[in-house]
Amino acid sequence: MRPNLTKDINVESFKGFYWLKEELQSFCRENGLSATGSKIEISDRIETFLQTGEIKKPIRKAKVNKKLEPQVDLTLDTIITENHRCSQHVRAFFKTVISKFHFSTYIQEYFKNNVGKTYRDVVNAWYAEEERKKDPSYEKKIGPQFEYNQFIRDFFADPKNQGKSREEAIKAWNEIKKLSGSNKYESTINLNI
Repeated sequence: MRPNLTKDINVESFKGFYWLKEELQSFCRENGLSATGSKIEISDRIETFLQTGEIKKPIRKAKVNKKLEPQVDLTLDTIITENHRCSQHVRAFFKTVISKFHFSTYIQEYFKNNVGKTYRDVVNAWYAEEERKKDPSYEKKIGPQFEYNQFIRDFFADPKNQGKSREEAIKAWNEIKKLSGSNKYESTINLNI
């Protein structure tokens, strides 16, 4: 049975169960921890608190003052900087080059991981990703914080579940997230669906 998320929970129990981000944020507010950041960051903060009693401060990213940020002319030779922002100004530029452009997760990650490359490289990466999407075996990467999405994808990828409904997949998810341990879909798990 899933325990209540209180400051008395042990770390193994905390890590062994699935928690909604809202539950993690409520725990943080009740115990004087920052409730900001991604689900992974909040979980890490709670784990440290449960182990040591330390209240970790969130890692603050330097904010760029929008009013002071110059609206420079962007070109295909513009260099991706460490403080790059996926702003409306940047989106508008890319829309002039790629009519269907949007800040996909893939492109946002590309900006983050390719400091020093140019906007021309971003355009090439965009088109390369669009080509990969045409492959029937293409699967968009799902971030580790999106356990539900990964479970549902894996559920339907299992040949044993051919013809099953989304409601059956959700029912299986609701059962597994109550259990201690991994929330990953495994064909060998016996769920009552």
